[in-house]
Amino acid sequence: MKLARPAALLLALAPAFTAQSTGAPGATGAPGATGTSAPDFAARLEALRAEAGLPALGAALVTTEKLEGVWVAGTRRAGGPEKVTTDDIWHLGSCTKSMTATLIALLVARGDLSWDTELGQLLGEQATEVEPDYLDVTLTELCTHRSGLPGAPDWKLFGELRSSSAPLMEQRETYLFAALQHAPAYPPRQGFQYANDGFVVAGHLAERATKTPWETLMRELLFKPLGMTSAGFGPPGTPETCDQPRGHTPAGQPLEPGPEADNPAVIGPAGTVHASLADWAKYVALHLRGEKGDVKVGEITLPREAFRRLHTPYAGPGQKYACGWVVESRPWAGGDGTALWHNGSNTMWYCVTWLGPGSGVAALVTTNQASPAAAPTCDKVAALLLEERARAAVPGK
Repeated sequence: MKLARPAALLLALAPAFTAQSTGAPGATGAPGATGTSAPDFAARLEALRAEAGLPALGAALVTTEKLEGVWVAGTRRAGGPEKVTTDDIWHLGSCTKSMTATLIALLVARGDLSWDTELGQLLGEQATEVEPDYLDVTLTELCTHRSGLPGAPDWKLFGELRSSSAPLMEQRETYLFAALQHAPAYPPRQGFQYANDGFVVAGHLAERATKTPWETLMRELLFKPLGMTSAGFGPPGTPETCDQPRGHTPAGQPLEPGPEADNPAVIGPAGTVHASLADWAKYVALHLRGEKGDVKVGEITLPREAFRRLHTPYAGPGQKYACGWVVESRPWAGGDGTALWHNGSNTMWYCVTWLGPGSGVAALVTTNQASPAAAPTCDKVAALLLEERARAAVPGK
């Protein structure tokens, strides 16, 4: 999609997901990549970047036990001299969604929320201010795109909140009631509609339950316990110096950090997290470990059953979508072949991650330009990493 105005940025969060994956990560089930050394992979990453015409590419491979590698190629801005580094920070777009769902799982484990509590109960006396059809919607349905909320936001309000100076919790309350006053796109639970608003509503319900901003909850309950020191929100870096990669328009123009370089902060729970590849890998590794057993996250223990809930697609028609994860089948994924993936973009960045819960291996790939070549190139890089890892794990290979 071609970006015309900054106010249209939110559109990218939906089409970037709804466009189906190319299926490159192991779709054929035939490991075909050769060479596993870091220097060799770095050279191929650079070749793929150059072929796609992207400013930069970054990739990481992680298992339940460790970060196996981080590779980068290219420059922080198109035409600039600043090379990307393995410590650089990337915008993760809608890969934020599973993080918000994981935060809710932590709050459920702590006793602040329940996945099955209905929206009307969570809103209390204010339940009369929303469309009645939403009153029995649960957090589970919000986080699996089964709430019935429309795919597009209230554009007038969206523009107004871009320049708002009100505290973000207040902005999200305004956003919540505006979203829930629109008629459902379909009866809740009767279909799948990718809706960023569902995650914004879920994030604000976490705020209401704890009287704490979503950003603070994310830092204190998720980022800090996992050691994700680079994780934050919005476009990374400072405008005074090119200290971090810049996002680019689809045409290749770099954008300096600031309000024009991302969606409004109010939609944070749907897609504004940024992090280094190594720190993003720490989060992904949490989900790999959670498939194997209970995991301690700071002071909270997330049981294996909590991860199974996060990774299990909603039982109903349409896309097989769990809590911030698309569920598919891939030979390299191990176990029964279940693979999890998600991508993200704000039209200026693109990223994707693929996880094999059974194999305990995941690939993460990112670029700082969401051009038409971004998605297929990132999937190709993920395929190389995952197929080579699967090949190396086979005795005699």
